[in-house]
Parts: sequence; structure tokens; C-alpha cells
Amino acid sequence: MDTRKAYNLWASQYDTNKNRTRDLEALALRNVFKDLSINRCLEIGCGTGKNTEWLVTKANHITAIDLSDEMLAKAKKKISSSKVQFKQADITRPWEFVDGTYDLITFSLVLEHIENLEPIFNEAYRALKPGGLVYIGELHPYKQYTGTKARFDTEEGRLTVECFNHHTSDFLLASKHAGLQLIDLDEHFDEDNRNEPPRILTIILKK
Repeated sequence: MDTRKAYNLWASQYDTNKNRTRDLEALALRNVFKDLSINRCLEIGCGTGKNTEWLVTKANHITAIDLSDEMLAKAKKKISSSKVQFKQADITRPWEFVDGTYDLITFSLVLEHIENLEPIFNEAYRALKPGGLVYIGELHPYKQYTGTKARFDTEEGRLTVECFNHHTSDFLLASKHAGLQLIDLDEHFDEDNRNEPPRILTIILKK
């Protein structure tokens, strides 16, 4: 299903559904940046504000972007901080939503819905301050290979969001071509069980 339509439908139950991918990615972000303190953050894929609530304790300003109007409506009800500016936008189009430059750009469970990564990383590079960081938190390719996708149940049945498989090398090559440097790469497992495929891949890049 089309990404925007799917997340508009999912919004009403997104925060209450059992969702190990959502929860582990949120935990991964918090662990990666537990000592973070920055001025300006661009959050791509803010959804219902699951990570915005935490980022607002770490940054002085957040520009929070999402494709789904309904997900943004949930986030706006949840977060009233003057530090946060919510905007609806399609990141596959030119990034006219960018307001200056940023110390950190985060992508949380977004890039699996993007077919061509290179234009996204090119835009991220332009939006970063020198020395700025990019955080990527995605469903791990190994999980994608087993058939795991973003999906949810409705009264009409199970709906699957349009997804594209990206190998780890796809992320790294696209970011390298954009001029971004790899700083860190890690894998995150359900209940830290390393006998099963990792669920979340995190990548940290630097301009």
C-alpha cells in the first residue's frame, strides 16, 4: 500500500499496537545518543512523536518531518514544546522544509520506504552543518530477507506498507557518494538474543 495512505490509516493504532521494530529502534536511538546535547535537529519520520519526545530533551530546536498528516496530528497532540516545529513533507522531493542547517539529522524507520537512497543523502548533506551527524535507524536487512515488513491489522485484514530492500552496502555507498563519512555501525537484537537475526541496523555518518 502507498506509504502516505498506509500511515494515515495506521496512525490511530500506531502507539498501541505491539511493535517490536518501533520499540527497539526507539531504544537504539536513546542508547546511541544517551550523552547527546545539540542545538538543532532535523527529525525525518517523526511519526506520532515516539522519538521527538526524547529528542526535545536533547536539542534546542527540532524540525520534525513526516509524510503522514494523521501521524503528525498525533505528534502535535502529544508534544506542545516550542522547541519543535512540525512539517508535513515528502522527502523524495526537494527539501524545501529545511530551515537553516542542522547539527543532527535522524532517520527512524523511514528509508525502507524509499527506493532511491542517493538523492536523500545528497539532501541530508546539504542540510548538515560541517561536522554534523546523520543517524539512521532501520529494519535490519536480515529481517527484510526473512519477509519482515512494516504492516498492521485492520478490520478489512492485514495491510503491508510499500517497502524496498536495502542492503547494508546500499546505505554505505549512497552516503559515501554524498560525501558523508561512516562513524559507527551497529546491530540491535530482540532481547539481546544474538542467536537470532538482528532486528535493527543503526548507522552514524558525519559531514
